[in-house]
Amino acid sequence: MKKLAVLGASGHGKVVADTAQCCGWGQVDFYDDAWPGRSRNGCWPVVGDSATMLARLDDYEGVIVAIGQNGVRHAKLSALMAAGAPLVSLFHPMAYISQHASIDVGSVAFAGAVVNADAKIGLGAILNTGCSVDHDCVLGNAVHVSPGARLAGGVCIGERSWVGIGASVRQLTKLGSDVIVGAGASVVSDVSDGLVVVGVPAKAIAKV
Repeated sequence: MKKLAVLGASGHGKVVADTAQCCGWGQVDFYDDAWPGRSRNGCWPVVGDSATMLARLDDYEGVIVAIGQNGVRHAKLSALMAAGAPLVSLFHPMAYISQHASIDVGSVAFAGAVVNADAKIGLGAILNTGCSVDHDCVLGNAVHVSPGARLAGGVCIGERSWVGIGASVRQLTKLGSDVIVGAGASVVSDVSDGLVVVGVPAKAIAKV
């Protein structure tokens, strides 16, 4: 029976665990720094904190980080890579990943996600329920494309950026690192690093 360790006992973690079971992982254990105060995440056990997980890496065939905050997920993935953890990616059976796309380790693609030909996606991406990443897109490390968001062809997104639920990004548009795109926004022009953009068409309202 394949055993998976998941860091981050959150609602997002529940979807990660459910996806893992759909992919054939027989046992899923959560680790979270709220342990021992938190001992369950839905139907799955929380069995220790992050330090405990590092000490038990040899007990698992796979490890994944299920933390929605992009900066924290990126940092935890980097620490686990340095520790030699057996990081894996999880692609739900109802996601479509082109054989000509590439997705780096530690990433998840949930049900209904679509990744088309020659898309290149970095470490620790979240491709959430029903999102689409079209041909020739390039996504940096720890990017989150939220449920129902749409990236047209050739979109480039920097590290740790977040495209909100139902948002869309026009073809060939470039988003910098640490960008936040608000829910339902329509991005039709380039966005510099660290900006929050909202609306139709999307306009900057703040710095992260």
